[in-house]
Amino acid sequence: MAFEADSSGGSDEVHTDVLSESRQACYKARDAFYACMEKESDKKPTEIASVGLIYPAECKALRADYAKLCRASWVKHFDRKFCQNSRVQRLLDDKDLRRVEV
Repeated sequence: MAFEADSSGGSDEVHTDVLSESRQACYKARDAFYACMEKESDKKPTEIASVGLIYPAECKALRADYAKLCRASWVKHFDRKFCQNSRVQRLLDDKDLRRVEV
């Protein structure tokens, strides 16, 4: 059985400029969401995201944009990194606080 060439004219060419634009849009949406989380950190988080990340309802629209513009695996990765960095920062802040009190 012979294989025919794709008659639709499509190609396997990779358009790196398109990939770069998509990646930049993803990063911009991610940064906006995490900035909202930090800005609204005094609000009670009520929304649940991946990997146990919870966030305030005020950031829900930004979260939807972030999830729409980024691959699901990237969102999960970035959420995991954000949680990890937040946890480390809390530990460092607690350690500095204890150091001041002593």
